[in-house]
Amino acid sequence: MILYILIILYTIVKIIKDTESPSKALGYLLLVLALPIVGCILYFSIGVNYRLEKLYKRKYTKNKTYYNNTKKIILKNTEQRIKDHAKLLEGKTLPIRMLLKDSLSALYTAEKTELLINGENKFEVVLSELKKAKHHIHIQYYIFSDDKIGNKIKDILIKKAQEGVVVRFIFDDFGSHELRKRMYKELINGGVQVAAFYQIKLYALANRMNYRNHRKIIIIDSETGFLGGINVNDKYINTPDNTLYWRDTHLMIKGEAVNGLQFTFLNDWNFCSKNKVDIYDTQYFHPVSSEKESHNYELLQIASSGPDSDRATIMLAYNGVIMSSKERLYLTTPYLIPSETIVNALKYSALSGVDVRLLVPYKSDSIIVNAASCAYYEELLAAGVRIYRYTKGFVHAKTIVSDNNLSVVGSANIDMRSFDLNFEISALLYSKTTNQQLSEAFMEDIKNSIELDYKEWKNRNKFIKFGNSIAKLVSPLL
Repeated sequence: MILYILIILYTIVKIIKDTESPSKALGYLLLVLALPIVGCILYFSIGVNYRLEKLYKRKYTKNKTYYNNTKKIILKNTEQRIKDHAKLLEGKTLPIRMLLKDSLSALYTAEKTELLINGENKFEVVLSELKKAKHHIHIQYYIFSDDKIGNKIKDILIKKAQEGVVVRFIFDDFGSHELRKRMYKELINGGVQVAAFYQIKLYALANRMNYRNHRKIIIIDSETGFLGGINVNDKYINTPDNTLYWRDTHLMIKGEAVNGLQFTFLNDWNFCSKNKVDIYDTQYFHPVSSEKESHNYELLQIASSGPDSDRATIMLAYNGVIMSSKERLYLTTPYLIPSETIVNALKYSALSGVDVRLLVPYKSDSIIVNAASCAYYEELLAAGVRIYRYTKGFVHAKTIVSDNNLSVVGSANIDMRSFDLNFEISALLYSKTTNQQLSEAFMEDIKNSIELDYKEWKNRNKFIKFGNSIAKLVSPLL
């Protein structure tokens, strides 16, 4: 009995001391007080804050001189590009500077960017680009399945490795657990360097089901890069055989901006692989574009965050994008469990006269998450946010359109799991062309959606409304 009481008291103290979010702390405290055993198990399974525990630390180079010189170059180039492109970047310099100061995220140039709508378009381009690799391929996925598309990519990776191309492959040990059955050995035997991110071990199973690497990254010869929401699985490719239409968005970039992806990949590689790589080895980075060249290229930043970062960088970036919007703001997310900061920013923008629209699935693949998301709609609708529920299939894209000069494409959902628990990556593109393309895609999507009416939603079935409220109450724990 004494041990039982001590465990509960220890859990309560740890919740109060380590939980950054007051609402999340309150949720866990109520759970522990109401159901002590269940509450303690859940907290230590999914609630421990590893950002405070410093479980994961970045593997920076020991060459401090080189790091400091690189920092000076990034700061100088970014400030110069802000000045040179003042008209294009009008109203968007605060998010740029926030990312620069928070995580030294440079304002990169891209020789080319291409939006890839849905898996069938993405994989056609990915397969073509992988076949062109001459020096190295770095690939990282949350879900990499042992199916048709997974084996097509696997075969190319092995072929390239046997040709002398350096191939490094990171898979998340939770999202891609089936790889260990067969494909893992095939890749290693084929000459591919493979690393599992944060291996799930029986003694730490509960904790390790969280803090997953949700990034989807491909880097080819430091020239071409991919990121976005599309994992490697046949279900992402819309064919007559797939009964569920899957709507998603990915991005291809070429040029200097690939460096932002490379830096993130190499840090992750050094975390999960025994074969360390110097993250400032110039052979893995694209040369910095000249000032003259930068005028002809698109501008973008790479935002990455996770338990390794000092702050919830992507949440701060999203908040900055929302608050900087003056005319229009279109957001697409498959999972909506926003922080209070994001909710207030959306309401502020809508009440200020910004055309704020939110696209979410009609039905989520998680009953609890879907119910919790529904609980946020009423207050957003009341503030003037227009909400659309996608009915053609399942929308899995994670994108933002802000005014006519800023867009976001990445792996991060607008939920606390993406902001706090997972390793994520997003691209902020300062381009009118990409903005217009993403805006057109959004408008096409809402044609296949149902817009919610505030009065009807407010007066929905009381039992459903109560269920949504219960789900929202536990949403900080999801």
